Amino acid sequence: MEEYLETLLLTCQLAFCTTFILVIVSIPLAYGLAFFRFRIKPIIEALISLPLVLPPTVLGFYLLVTFSPENMLGHWLEKYLHVSLNFTFAGILIGSTIYSLPFMVHPIQAGFENFPSILLDASYTLGKSRMTTLWKVILPNIKPSLLSGIVLAFAHTMGEFGVILMIGGNIPGETRVASIVIYDLVEDLKYKQANQYALALLLFSFVLLIALYRLSRRTQSHTLF
Repeated sequence: MEEYLETLLLTCQLAFCTTFILVIVSIPLAYGLAFFRFRIKPIIEALISLPLVLPPTVLGFYLLVTFSPENMLGHWLEKYLHVSLNFTFAGILIGSTIYSLPFMVHPIQAGFENFPSILLDASYTLGKSRMTTLWKVILPNIKPSLLSGIVLAFAHTMGEFGVILMIGGNIPGETRVASIVIYDLVEDLKYKQANQYALALLLFSFVLLIALYRLSRRTQSHTLF
């Protein structure tokens, strides 16, 4: 039971940390993609969307190589910052953030792009800055998009396997999350124990989606549009 709770706690910790970072990163990124036009925009959008079509083991492999002391970035981190990212919680956190990025950016970007331009014009006419308009006008009225991004990124991180296995391996209490435990138990034909982890993830994801739909309906009734 102790190992079971430790694994689920580590899985939730990874999901919470990943989602928190993604909220901070994705709002300005989605805002720039939605409201600004620049030549390399298609390239940036392609890079963000790449995890949707790229096998997670491929992304995990390249991150593993990048963080290796034998390569420039990994060598620099280890030599000057004394940081090693492979097979650590920090490493799988970075991998999870990159892999779940499109699940946060796309809903928020869609919310920005669908925001009525007349409300933006009204805010700018009243002398409000872009930053004030973003925080006081736009974000409060795209809560369903924000909630969708948060829930999708969180749920996606909870079930990540390939990226975490490549970067973090299978270290108890450090990188051994629920999805990896399920795989190991199935490999050992321990279906009953695997079902305990799988059922916990299934129920958690189901409850999370129900909460998302309830909150989305509630917030939609209070938006300006």
